[in-house]
Amino acid sequence: MAKFGRKDKKDKVELSKDSYKKARRIFAYMRPYRGIYLIGWLFLVGSSLISMMFPALMGQLLGAEKGDDPLVDIPNVDMTNINVIILVMLIVFALQALFSFFRIVIFNTVTEKTLRDVKKTAFSRMVGYPIDFFNRNKVGELTSRIATDINLIQETLNTTIAEFFRQFVTITVALIWILSISWELALWMLAVVPVLAIVAITFGRYIKKLSKNAQDASAKSNSILVEVLSGIINVKAFTNESYEINRYDKNIKSVMKINLRRGIMRGLFVSFIIFCMFGGISFVIWKAKGMQEAGLINLAEFTSFILFTIFLGMSFAAIPDLYAKLQQAIGSTEHLMDLLEEEVESPDGENVTKLNGEVIFEGVSFSYPQRKEIEVLNEVSFKCEAGQTIALVGSSGAGKSTISSLLFNFYSIDKGKILFDNKNISDISKSSLRDQMAIVPQEVMLFGGTIRENILYGNVNATEEQIQDAAAKANALEFINGFPDGMETTVGDRGIQLSGGQKQRIAIARAVLKDPKILILDEATSALDAESEHLVQEALEKLMQGRTSFVIAHRLSTIKNADTILVLEGGKVVEQGKHDDLIANKEGVYFKLNNIQLT
Repeated sequence: MAKFGRKDKKDKVELSKDSYKKARRIFAYMRPYRGIYLIGWLFLVGSSLISMMFPALMGQLLGAEKGDDPLVDIPNVDMTNINVIILVMLIVFALQALFSFFRIVIFNTVTEKTLRDVKKTAFSRMVGYPIDFFNRNKVGELTSRIATDINLIQETLNTTIAEFFRQFVTITVALIWILSISWELALWMLAVVPVLAIVAITFGRYIKKLSKNAQDASAKSNSILVEVLSGIINVKAFTNESYEINRYDKNIKSVMKINLRRGIMRGLFVSFIIFCMFGGISFVIWKAKGMQEAGLINLAEFTSFILFTIFLGMSFAAIPDLYAKLQQAIGSTEHLMDLLEEEVESPDGENVTKLNGEVIFEGVSFSYPQRKEIEVLNEVSFKCEAGQTIALVGSSGAGKSTISSLLFNFYSIDKGKILFDNKNISDISKSSLRDQMAIVPQEVMLFGGTIRENILYGNVNATEEQIQDAAAKANALEFINGFPDGMETTVGDRGIQLSGGQKQRIAIARAVLKDPKILILDEATSALDAESEHLVQEALEKLMQGRTSFVIAHRLSTIKNADTILVLEGGKVVEQGKHDDLIANKEGVYFKLNNIQLT
């Protein structure tokens, strides 16, 4: 299984043979469009070659003298006539424009369709990954990295590959043409221009690195500014104004030092360009002019030589940056392929269409994959008859929420058995099992659409009557109808525009609409005020009727009527029974928990 993890953007891209092998897999997504992509390459080759006629034609236009042989020889066309040269140039420009248009449109079309397929595949696989994958990877960093990788690949397929190829065509054609004009002059040019271009690139990359360091340092100082102003009450309460001023001053001094160094390097760079680069090109032109006056080359050849030299310098300067972009794109593609190689949850198992609701844990032991040395559950055993309510109580970290995760088969257990209607959980397909279960969590996650859309998440095929009925059973219809837009009210990001009690009741309505056989309530009322708790508790009691229910309880007063209460401590079931029986044991853990809440 591929190990997909966070890669720092500051890290240098290190590529291996395996990196290139993985990167080539992106072309598998381009296979359906390979025909039109090949046509795009034909247009690219054509436009690249045609563009190289410009320096020769311009030299002919500006430098042609009577009696000179034309640099561009076209059969049956007088290339010594200035009007004819202009006409040929216009035809060349028209062909160049036409070829470039089709190349850009075709490359863009293929790229967008390819990336659409990649995004769809990546999303489809991600939603199929086990929960442990998301425990190992922060969602924010995951989505950010994927977006960055996709953008790099998009730029590469759209532009970078084409430009990289174009520069090689330019260098190859220009060198051949220059050598055909004068091999001696070509050697002088190659001894000066490429060397100066490489030095300029090195300068530019160092300045770019300093700029990035300055941005990072500036971002750090800005984060201090935001933190301090956001938490100004704490700063003043702890009288840490001087500490924060010194911390901020230290960071902005660091930014200043980097920017001063960058200013010096920019000054040196500009000086280098003015003196060395222009001086070097002037030297080559001087040598060419001397050869032209000596009759070794004519004026048209001299003019074309200068233009080809400029083209060469620009191409030599562009290639390192384009190569660096290609390397980054290969690294990003490798990263994306690593993501696509993660193992999805197995779809295997029996499709159980209707569970009765009996659940049995037989000696279940479990450790999270990332913390195998810590046993979260140790030989946990209990039986829940269909339609019964099991309450799970205990201190934080006792294993209550872990049991709910195992009921959903989010993780594989280390030892023991979990049985649903006497069928081993490993023999039941995950989708058919989860299709008959629902959860109302403590922290309700609503999607950023409307109330209707969030309730419909329980059953996307539900009718309007079913939606209204679910909202009514969840004690949510009254407050929903109180909004001007009713069911079409937008809940905001993660339901931010609703109160805690309102979000809980929408989550309950969602669960009602799903009509599950097994229900899990994960401390669903612990963070609510008294009025909201009463409304939510009333809705929960309606929801629990006729279903097997597991209630993770924070407030013991809410589970007095449970059929069985399991008291967990250190991953073990230390007590179980009804509320009255457990409270009668003055030395028991449940009795002590109850007393703590009463005091």
